[in-house]
Amino acid sequence: MANAGQIVAAIRDMAATKSLSADEMDDLVKDGILAGLARIFGPNVRAEIAIDDLSGEIEMVVLKRVVEEVEDPSAEVSLEKARWDDPTFEVGDVMEIPVDFTEFGRNAVMATKQRIVQRVREGERERIREEFAHRVGELLSGEVQQIERGKIVVMMNRARDAEAIIPWKDQNPRERFRQGDPIRAVLKKVEETPKGPRLILSRADPLFVEALFKLEVPEIYQGIVEIKKRAREVGGRTKIAVWSRDDSIDPVGACVGLKGSRVQAVVSELGGERIDIVPWHPDPEVFARRALAPARVSKVISDSERQVITAIVDEDQLSLAIGRNGQNVRLASQLIGWQIDLYGSREWLERGADAALFGGARDQDALETADFPLTELDVGIEALAALEKAGYSTFLEIIDLEAEDFRNIEEFPEAAVPRLMGIIDELTVLEDPTEEAVEQSPIDLAVSALVESEGTTSDEERGGEGGEPEGV
Repeated sequence: MANAGQIVAAIRDMAATKSLSADEMDDLVKDGILAGLARIFGPNVRAEIAIDDLSGEIEMVVLKRVVEEVEDPSAEVSLEKARWDDPTFEVGDVMEIPVDFTEFGRNAVMATKQRIVQRVREGERERIREEFAHRVGELLSGEVQQIERGKIVVMMNRARDAEAIIPWKDQNPRERFRQGDPIRAVLKKVEETPKGPRLILSRADPLFVEALFKLEVPEIYQGIVEIKKRAREVGGRTKIAVWSRDDSIDPVGACVGLKGSRVQAVVSELGGERIDIVPWHPDPEVFARRALAPARVSKVISDSERQVITAIVDEDQLSLAIGRNGQNVRLASQLIGWQIDLYGSREWLERGADAALFGGARDQDALETADFPLTELDVGIEALAALEKAGYSTFLEIIDLEAEDFRNIEEFPEAAVPRLMGIIDELTVLEDPTEEAVEQSPIDLAVSALVESEGTTSDEERGGEGGEPEGV
């Protein structure tokens, strides 16, 4: 039978493979030995266990309280029996009983082993929970261990004891892996099972694309560029909307990279899947125009109550906007979170001519789209910050302000006043034909027609005609 030193050495080797510290290893051995002592003396046994770090020798002392009448043999000893060992014992004293490891029988050894194995497994499970619980959405790498019943079992590079799988629904149907192939996937969730935590990985989730961009684009990793929205049909196409916290950094350009190097690295990992990168915008109408890229949108009408966007495109752009099997417009709708009703210009005109509802919608759109955020104006960051601080956020809120009003705004730069006034004058030129119709009444139009024909009419004819408009 192996001595205590050999057993401790074996446990230390196991602890090294499980990445346990010296203190954790000592606690592990003591807990296991206590389980073995419980098998010998009883469930409520108390003991002092000391392990020599140099020699690996173990000293065990079982502690029992001296009592008149024993009720729990595992924790108590009778006064009569205690005095056989030392006549000076009194009731209430604690008797120390040395135990040698050779006294451990088969049952005690098995109990010690089971407790140690159980503690090691519990430690592994808890360590996996602590390591991965907060890493949902991160990119993990590993090796394909086996493929069984459609799911891919992955051996993680940094946590080889962790159970990780990629279910069939989280795989790209265009990809094929074999045992031993390196693989990367995003951590979708940590699932609890009777055997402990299981890592559910995914290569089909939109988070996988986001994690790849975070790896390839330093600006995303640093938090300067943010992926605001994402939509994906695995194996076909992905759309992401990006936004930059720094006005000097183009978010789309940062994701594309020099000569498309960054986005091409992501496309290669996705097996050639198409990726559309569009700039995010808080206005649903502007965002919808961008989301329908690469198609050019002629007109957009929004219904905020129903969260419906009506988009009209030229006939030559219609198939591009719809995409293969409706994929482009479907992903655009998922990206903005609104329903998109797409019309070609010909169909839109036909509907507008037949239904007054569409004409009203166009008028409403003309009024609504006249306003837009001040961030669209090229007046400088300081001027925009001062306007926002003063409570102005849209163009219609400042359209009636004069130059002196802008100078009275706190921290508004003087140099931006003439620039902003010029933009307001440029954008408020009225070209509405209805205004011309108001200024020229039917009487004025009739008189103008008579004046134009003055060269061919006599004075009497003009006098006769002149009274006629008054009755119009």
